[in-house]
Amino acid sequence: MKPLRLGVNIDHVATVRNARGGSHPDPLRAAKLVAEAGADGITAHLREDRRHIRDADIERLVTEVGLPLNLEMAATEEMTEIALRHRPHAVCIVPERREEVTTEGGLDAAGQRERLAPVVSRLAEAGIRVSLFIEADRRQLEAARDLGAPVVELHTGTYCEADGAHRERELGRIVEAAAIADQLGLECHAGHGLSFTTVGPIAAIPSIVELNIGHFLVGEAIFSGLDAAVRRMRAHMDEARATASGTDSQ
Repeated sequence: MKPLRLGVNIDHVATVRNARGGSHPDPLRAAKLVAEAGADGITAHLREDRRHIRDADIERLVTEVGLPLNLEMAATEEMTEIALRHRPHAVCIVPERREEVTTEGGLDAAGQRERLAPVVSRLAEAGIRVSLFIEADRRQLEAARDLGAPVVELHTGTYCEADGAHRERELGRIVEAAAIADQLGLECHAGHGLSFTTVGPIAAIPSIVELNIGHFLVGEAIFSGLDAAVRRMRAHMDEARATASGTDSQ
């Protein structure tokens, strides 16, 4: 069983800050808190409309936090130049529409190869680890491999929003996709919509090595504090991983 990392997305700390203006609450402070609470990395999505994370936040996160930064971004020239300037540890390319409230699904890597190929190539040449945020689908996984992206992040939003048999089917798709990613030589991550109640089955998938979780943790922090929320999520992940490992070893 591979170790499982937790990346914490701090976008919505910035959302609260931007609702009123000024500098409070500070995303950098949040990043330092989650580092102390046991997170393995920080994720931040710099959107084209700058609705939460801003350019200055990215610069501070790269230079002032001791954890690797995973920069989520659209495959545009502007964002590529920003990534090349700041050199985060990783870039996760995501789909983006101005009118959406949040990311609505995975990137169509198979249908956008010509657009994505030069972006992936430029980032990789700069030493930035590239990930594609995609649906749990073999065609998308094979496209990611062909594009030269070493990492994929599977979209878990549909699984999290479903219930009953529908949720089980969605979980099965993710389990299968994670196994295919492993066969293709891709490092497999997962994220979107994960909570205390949905994280366990995803954390138990042996070939998934990183979960990126944000909105739920920032929301839970209102009630229990950010430190406690991250520690509790880490505990849920570790328990699920340990249980799965024990089952596999029997």
